[in-house]
Amino acid sequence: MYSGPVNTRERLVESAQELLWERGYVGTSPKAILERAGVGQGSMYHHFAGKSALALAAIRRTAEGMRESAEECLSGPGTAYDRVAAYLLRERRVLRGCPIGRMAQDRDVVHSAELRQPLDEMFGWLRGRIAEVLAEGQRRGELPAALDPAATAAAVAAVVQGGYVLARAADDPAPFDAAVHGVLALLAAQVTPAPASTPGTPAAG
Repeated sequence: MYSGPVNTRERLVESAQELLWERGYVGTSPKAILERAGVGQGSMYHHFAGKSALALAAIRRTAEGMRESAEECLSGPGTAYDRVAAYLLRERRVLRGCPIGRMAQDRDVVHSAELRQPLDEMFGWLRGRIAEVLAEGQRRGELPAALDPAATAAAVAAVVQGGYVLARAADDPAPFDAAVHGVLALLAAQVTPAPASTPGTPAAG
């Protein structure tokens, strides 16, 4: 159901987003998109050159939404650990899988440079942004200088995607939760303890 004055193009993009997440690229037919959007047969070709063009718009929209959600966590308050934890622990529909990760497992999407580009950009941005947060934590003395921000960020992103796959395979979110808490425990072990007291101030006894 669509509420408010949503135009035809928006209905088509939103419907394509939902169907791509549910069925993948091959399983999403133009007919299914039109039916989900509740628009006429000629509407898609009025706004888009074809299924591929509509899918590209939908994938870009999904990637933008994921980036906004991740940035909200990663730019939030707290230490570098707190911000990465906020990203990892945010609410997700785990058993539906990652909408962008699902596209990355779709052969037709991966084999199309145009359709794959938003995926590459999203994952590249995510790894880079997490690395920035970790590097900031190093500058603040929260994390050791020996930590490799880029490699750690890649591990965090891989754990999320792998967690989705394991959870879907088990039809249970528990493997995702275990993976997330596992990488958080590893990261927590790297956190530099805050000093018990400032210089010249007696410790509480």
